[in-house]
Amino acid sequence: MNLYKHLTIILTSAITLILMHSCANKGMGPTGGQKDTVPPTILQSIPENGVLNFKKKHIQIDFDENVSIEKAADNVFFSPPQVKAPEVKALGKRVVIDFEDQLKDSTTYSVSFGNGIVDVNEKNPLKNYQFSFSTGNEIDTLQISGTVINAEDLNPISGVIVGIYSETDDSIFSTKPFLRIARTDEKGHFSVTNIKKGKYKVFALGDVSKDYFHQPGEGLALLDSLITPTYGMMQMRDSVWKDSLTADSMKILDSVRVYTKNMFFPNDLILKFFKESKKRQYFVKSERKMPNMFKLFFNTNAAALPQLKCLNCDWEGKYLVQKNKTLDSLSYWITDSTIWKKDTLKMEMKYMKTDSVFNLVTKTDTINMVYRKPKISAQAQAKMGKKAKPFEFKTNASTPFEIYKPVMFDFEAPISEVDIKGITLSQKIDTVYKEVKFKWRQLDSIGMSYALENKWIPERTYKIEIDSATFTSLYHTVSNKLTAEFKVRSLDEYSKMKIIIAPFNPKAVLQVIDDKDKVLASKPALAKGTLFEYLKPGAYYLRMFVDENGNGKWDTGELDSHRHPEEVYYYNKKLSLLANWEFEETWDTTLVPLMQQKPNELIKDAAKKNE
Repeated sequence: MNLYKHLTIILTSAITLILMHSCANKGMGPTGGQKDTVPPTILQSIPENGVLNFKKKHIQIDFDENVSIEKAADNVFFSPPQVKAPEVKALGKRVVIDFEDQLKDSTTYSVSFGNGIVDVNEKNPLKNYQFSFSTGNEIDTLQISGTVINAEDLNPISGVIVGIYSETDDSIFSTKPFLRIARTDEKGHFSVTNIKKGKYKVFALGDVSKDYFHQPGEGLALLDSLITPTYGMMQMRDSVWKDSLTADSMKILDSVRVYTKNMFFPNDLILKFFKESKKRQYFVKSERKMPNMFKLFFNTNAAALPQLKCLNCDWEGKYLVQKNKTLDSLSYWITDSTIWKKDTLKMEMKYMKTDSVFNLVTKTDTINMVYRKPKISAQAQAKMGKKAKPFEFKTNASTPFEIYKPVMFDFEAPISEVDIKGITLSQKIDTVYKEVKFKWRQLDSIGMSYALENKWIPERTYKIEIDSATFTSLYHTVSNKLTAEFKVRSLDEYSKMKIIIAPFNPKAVLQVIDDKDKVLASKPALAKGTLFEYLKPGAYYLRMFVDENGNGKWDTGELDSHRHPEEVYYYNKKLSLLANWEFEETWDTTLVPLMQQKPNELIKDAAKKNE
């Protein structure tokens, strides 16, 4: 074999091996590598960020990789706000902005992207990027910052607009868009930037209408005083640490670095966000699932019942109204069988409805209450021809029974007659039940809810016996019999909590809340301490509000009267209560700054708490 042929064979074999190895690697798939966590980098912008005397309407920003804009409606906003929203889009490695409105002279404009600019592959955000320019000879540089919190529970609120006006009249908030704006982040924080020297009114706005000024029904917050933005150089200190050479690898202080920083003030504004109690009021729907009862639903609480007139029957004095406290859910129980046997009841309803300018006006509607009979088999119809079956009712009489509760009875229809002799309450003494007295009380206006009350003895067993036909409904049906036994909890199973407010505020109302921020108990504060009894062992928290109008409940604010929401405070620690134990604490609501009061485990973005 000559040398040329020998080299050819060797080369062919080598190429074959390389190709086989390459194919094998392809079969193995990608070998991976470090995940890209670097956000997009800006290479250039036309014009430059911070340019002066800019008169054009087109801006382009170039990046080192392909980018996209995520949730532009939530992340991107313009200050001052624009009547016609500029067009913002990503084109490969470029973001372009085209303004639709005419730009004002001698004005600083800023485009805030939040975390909206991300790389296409890994969605790494370029955080809090802002592009600014001026149509005049200088760019405004002052800024104010702070936090927007929910007035009722001190939770931060994201996505709220914070804006300023140079005008000092509060009415400007409802008639003109903001001068400059910012949007709160997930911690409720905001920074309104590029502000001129001057004095300003500051508002927060839940801008549902997207027009940058307050419309009736939108949430808001306001400050009483005018704000004057300033800046100054402040000396800052940073601790520099180094690893120790000891076995436990602790860090030790190496030095303190001192430097100066340009700071803008005020930087600690607190805006307490609220929704006014006045809401748009309107009729939602009606329903008639039973022949002898129909329901009306309204979207919010009303001051008075609607006026109903039956157009195809005479029903005056022939119905009962079951209503809730806010009069937005109403049940009408019809007492005359000649009326409820009609498939359709035609009703004229007069009620109060909010008009386009948020005034309550009288509205008249005609509604048809239609009852559609269910399809019933012949066998079921035969059973219905027999004597009416006794009706059931619900009770909370079960073990363990809370010492502070009455025994409750809830009925499926209004009760017209109660034979109190048919109700027996007995207490178990040794092995024998001995009859005891009790108090029977009707809880509502139409006889659907009752309470059996007694001063329960801890750890004792009781028995309730109710004869059949003790209760007669409005429709002449009678109740079934009932026997229920229950044992009352021992006092050793409860905890007590005594809270002393110092300095004492006679308008304070204390609330015990759980880890979901739900109110479990509420009492006016007493000078010598407020006692909460019969608490089950576990974790609790405390909230307090200042009941300015003395109605026993927290009240929101009102823009027209410039009334702020009632003040709310949190005790800054969790209270862990043990069984058969009384906890006592003195609480000074002024010791801990408001923004540090609410325990971290209770804090939740108020804009997302219902998600």
